[in-house]
This record gives sequence, structure tokens and C-alpha cells, in this order.
Amino acid sequence: MRKLNEPEVREQYQIEITNRFAASENVKDEEEVNRTWEHIKENIKSSAKESLCLQELNQNKPCFDEECLGFLDRRKRAKLQRIQDPRQSNLDILNNVRREVSRHFRNKKKAYLRDKIEELETNSKIQNIRDLYMGINYFKKGYQPRCNIVKDEKGDLMADSHSIVARWMNYFSQLFNVLGLKDVRQAEIRTAEPLVPEPSAAELELAIDKLKRYKSPGIVQIPAELIKAGGRTICLEIYKLITSIWKKEKLPEYWKESIILPIHKKGDKTDCSNYRGISRLPTTYKILSNILLSRLIHMRRKLSAIISVASDATGRLLIIYSASAKYLRKNGNTVNQFISSL
Repeated sequence: MRKLNEPEVREQYQIEITNRFAASENVKDEEEVNRTWEHIKENIKSSAKESLCLQELNQNKPCFDEECLGFLDRRKRAKLQRIQDPRQSNLDILNNVRREVSRHFRNKKKAYLRDKIEELETNSKIQNIRDLYMGINYFKKGYQPRCNIVKDEKGDLMADSHSIVARWMNYFSQLFNVLGLKDVRQAEIRTAEPLVPEPSAAELELAIDKLKRYKSPGIVQIPAELIKAGGRTICLEIYKLITSIWKKEKLPEYWKESIILPIHKKGDKTDCSNYRGISRLPTTYKILSNILLSRLIHMRRKLSAIISVASDATGRLLIIYSASAKYLRKNGNTVNQFISSL
């Protein structure tokens, strides 16, 4: 995503996405929102792949490459040969291969750490504070072993991947779903309320500007940087989608799904209660959420103003009432003058 900070790359991305939307089939307003969303999603991801050369994230460390896989495969073959033919020569070959593999990984790690230190120096010189602190935290944190086991409800350890997924699903289901399905009553939906106007283009642009950078994109894998750098083309297409959602009162299926990531707080890593879950929501869903949030904040301010005026009027009436009662006790009669501003 750092490439989008370069004006040439940003302009190339905007041209690519404009051409793709212009060349692709136009989706009519009456089409289903799921098809409209798929159309937008594929064009954004294809444009980013062509102009930014985006690749799939590698789960391994950068120092672990294809050459390292070759060394591991070589050690595995030598070990199998030693098991099949336990001669002294095969044992010597296995020991030599193990030493070569260990030396290779050690040199790879040293080179990787050297590059990280040089990257820290570069970020410090160019005042790239965010990447500088991320690199410092990487060295401060040190080695963090993975915890591939969890405890069940009884406290017994589980190592099977399917059992672990089922345990996390059950834990978050109990944590988030406070009321059971039987306790939730089906409320009658009434549509006799005043019609709420659909979002405007200005509201959409403001909602896109509020999107935060460097956030996880969720299950759709479209970060906020791609939407904010897309220009008028993406704004127009997303505006059509949100308008269709507003009229039909139906969300795309992908927007109803989120990935829950357990983040360890403290204590035993095998205990699920020592984790907090964060939901990775689709970025485009956040745009609609920002529009709704801005409208709710505006309504709250109106209600606060009305309540403030009402409370002021009530206070003035109480002052007039107390003054009138005091005057009445002294003189026997009173005249109340009500100010028109009340």
C-alpha cells in the first residue's frame, strides 16, 4: 500500500480502475445488491493487482524462502535414508547435512536482522515514525512461541485443529450472544415511519475520508487505501451500491460476515477467557456505518438542544413559582408575568 503514496502509481491505479469500470458490463440499479458488490469488488482487486503488483501475503518470515525449503527437503531425504539403511556412512551424511542446514538458517537469520537494522536507520533518517516504532517493537518483543493448544470447558488440553476451532466458536458464541434464540422475540416490523432520505454524495465522500489507514481489510481483502486512492470512479460506484442498499433495505451477503481474531491479553495462553476478540469487518461496510453514525450524531445534537431549551424553560418557571409563593406569603397577592421567551 505504500506505493499509493507515489503520485505516478496513484494516477496509474486510478486510470486502471476507471478503464475497468468503463469496459465492464454496466450493472443496472434494479439488479441484486450482491451482484453489484461482486462487480465492484472484482474491479478493485484486479486494478490493484495490475497497477500495484499485489501478491498474496506470505505466512512465513521473509528470511524463509524457496532455498530454505530445499535445505529442509534435503535433510528430510537424508534422515529417511538413515532410517532405511542404518550404516555409519549414512549417519555421517545425515550429520553433515544437518550442519549445513543449521549454518544456512543461521546465516539467513543474520542477514535478515542486518536488513531490519538498516531499515530502522533509514526510517529514522527520513522521519518515518510509524515504521520506525514498529521495527523497534519487533526487536523488543523478541521471540514469541506459538500456542497451538487450548483448554476446553473442563480444563483439558486440546491439540486437534477441528476441536480448537469448535472451542473458539463455542466460546465467542457464548460471549457475544447473551440472549438465546428462544429468549429473543420476533418484533413486528412497522414501516409507517417518515421516509428517511437516502445518503447524498457529499455524505459518502465524508464517510470515505473518515476511513482509517493501516487497518485490516477483513474477509473481502480490500483495504481503505485502495478505496481512498480510487478517485471519483470508486466513489460513484460505491454511491450507486449504497443507494441501492438504502432503497431495498438489504445488505450484500459478504457484508454480514466478519473474521473474529482472538488477541491475547495476559495470563495463560491456553485459556480462552484470557483473550479478547476483535472483528475484522469489510471496509465498504464501514462506509455505510460512518454515514449512519454521522446522521445519528446529528440527531442527538438536535435532541440535546431541544432538551436544553426545555430544561431552561422549566428552571425559569420554578424561579417564577418560588418568587410568587414568597411574595404571596408576604403581601397576600401576586402578579405573574410570563416572559414570551419561555
